[in-house]
Amino acid sequence: MINVIGMGYIGLPTALMLAACSDENIVGTDYDEALVEKLNNGELTFEEKDLDAIFERANRKGIKYSTEYQKADMYIVSVPTPYVKETKKIDPKYVLAALNSILDICDKGAIVVIESTISPNTIDRFVKPEILKRGLVAGEDIHLVHAPERIIPGNMIYELEHNSRTIGADDRTIGEKVKEIYSSFCRGNIIVTDIRSAEMSKVVENTYRDINIAFANELAKICRKDNMDVYEIIRIANEHPRVNILTPGPGVGGHCISVDPWFLVGDYPEEAKLITAARNINDSMPLFVLDRILDIMKENDIKDFTKVGLYGLTYKEDVDDTRESPTLQFLEKLERLNNGWDKQVKVFDPYISEKIMDCVEPDFDRFIEGSELIVIMTGHTHIKNNSDRIADKIILDTKNICHDGHVYKL
Repeated sequence: MINVIGMGYIGLPTALMLAACSDENIVGTDYDEALVEKLNNGELTFEEKDLDAIFERANRKGIKYSTEYQKADMYIVSVPTPYVKETKKIDPKYVLAALNSILDICDKGAIVVIESTISPNTIDRFVKPEILKRGLVAGEDIHLVHAPERIIPGNMIYELEHNSRTIGADDRTIGEKVKEIYSSFCRGNIIVTDIRSAEMSKVVENTYRDINIAFANELAKICRKDNMDVYEIIRIANEHPRVNILTPGPGVGGHCISVDPWFLVGDYPEEAKLITAARNINDSMPLFVLDRILDIMKENDIKDFTKVGLYGLTYKEDVDDTRESPTLQFLEKLERLNNGWDKQVKVFDPYISEKIMDCVEPDFDRFIEGSELIVIMTGHTHIKNNSDRIADKIILDTKNICHDGHVYKL
């Protein structure tokens, strides 16, 4: 049996793929009783392309969902790994809580696979000592593996099947055993390496992306300083065969790119100078957007934020995931300014059906009617298909998707 711990954006699709494609008995565990009840009633807990089909296949194969940890041969841990904002170091509390719940019931020889993204040396510094407290020896009584997830919301099922994977195991035999399990659904190349290399490689992947986004965002700031068209400049520069500059935006969200680079900053503060600068640039973009909004409001004689509408609350287009989204960062910065603006601005997102915040306007028509200035924070297909309905509005397009009408860019 395989017990997958955490039925969120990573754990649930992983459990479903294993159930649908392997011959293993799969149980998905989560402490959230309402979430588990929904799954047991045949209801998905978030939207994702092709997830419903895999859900049906997994249910037919007999996957089970529970709030209780199960006695199993293998555990896959997919729980959050936040960082401590003051120190930028990983906070391993959720991983350790899951580990201790596993150790309470598992037999010796069980394999614990940590899919959660963790900073380099997390298993050596935190996980192995926790096992030792129980009088057990990692690598003998309990086998540890790090198999970091490598998927993106909006395309999870395809990427689970086609992306390459890394299996970090200090015992090669255990690594190959886990590789065999993952190969039941993964067609990509599965690399078996040591644990520390697996830990580092995942953090490096997301840090690389963060740095490249920061370069584009810094270009946007430079070009704004002298009123140059950053998009035209990037378009021309990218004609060079070895140049591929990304598109600037209102910030970086999600639980990976906006978090993982901080692990390196926290653990290697003297070495991670470029990484720190990139993180600071990307975290500064919501304030840059605010400055653009204030300039546009002044230019168009808009007196207050009640006439400003933010389109998009999720962190990327066409998903319902709001974790660390630039819009949430923007609203947080407004609140910190303590001028009441955060109570005036309204937000619409077609993927957010519930009023999860007071500022959320669930009706698109009312959102449009009440807005003189619409700020596009997320490039959903919905707004592209409804661009004619906002053509008479003043628009700040932070995603470079509107090209007609009274449009401002970053």
